[in-house]
Amino acid sequence: MTPAPGSSNPQPGTQPPLAPGDIVEIETPAGLAYVQVTHNHASYPEVVRALAGLHSQRPADLTGLAQGKTAFTGMIPLGEMLASGRLPGRRLGPVTVPREARAFPTFRTPIRDRQGDVVYWWFWDGEGLHYSTDPGTESQDWPLREVIGAKDLIARLAAMA
Repeated sequence: MTPAPGSSNPQPGTQPPLAPGDIVEIETPAGLAYVQVTHNHASYPEVVRALAGLHSQRPADLTGLAQGKTAFTGMIPLGEMLASGRLPGRRLGPVTVPREARAFPTFRTPIRDRQGDVVYWWFWDGEGLHYSTDPGTESQDWPLREVIGAKDLIARLAAMA
């Protein structure tokens, strides 16, 4: 069968890349968790927001789910982990990213001295870096610039119970 013009024809066992808006259901020991891809970046894994709350079964209204609160944001090689089977989950489909999650988030990285004290912070907005020795309190809620692995992701999601 020939695919329709403009459609993708992935090889058996492969999936097209995750795109902003995609909702992914993830099985955790505490219930079903949901994340939404908000951004793709050429040099990093998908930027994902964890949707607050755990569920015993899939919510019927994914649009309503996506409009809910964000528990945390992180960079996660989500598509890769799903394809390899390292993450028990499935793509459910795209839902519009809420307005408050559309801007690329600013990630933070602490720079420590030999004693382990934070000397200054690096901030990355997806395009450039800047630093501050005395950042304001608003930056305390910004996500850390780290790549979250499957085991840590499942633990963080399960802790939302």
